[in-house]
Amino acid sequence: MSKSTDERGRIYLPKDVRERFGDQYRIVELPSHVALFPVDEDPLDGIRDAVGDAFAETAADELKSDAREAISREIRAEKQDRSQDCAE
Repeated sequence: MSKSTDERGRIYLPKDVRERFGDQYRIVELPSHVALFPVDEDPLDGIRDAVGDAFAETAADELKSDAREAISREIRAEKQDRSQDCAE
């Protein structure tokens, strides 16, 4: 499927795609392209669906805390990479 952006940079997804995957997506920038990944209404349910019972014994608060820590590490690493790029 090929789509173009409008003058404001918006992409319109067909109704059948929205019905199948939902209305919220995460945009992921990769070296050679951009990808859209659907975001579940309840992200924890989406994780559990994706990985089965791997987190069955883990409380939601613990999963959230772990995710926040991982995101913080990623942000710090990205910030450090950008500041190194600016210094060069």
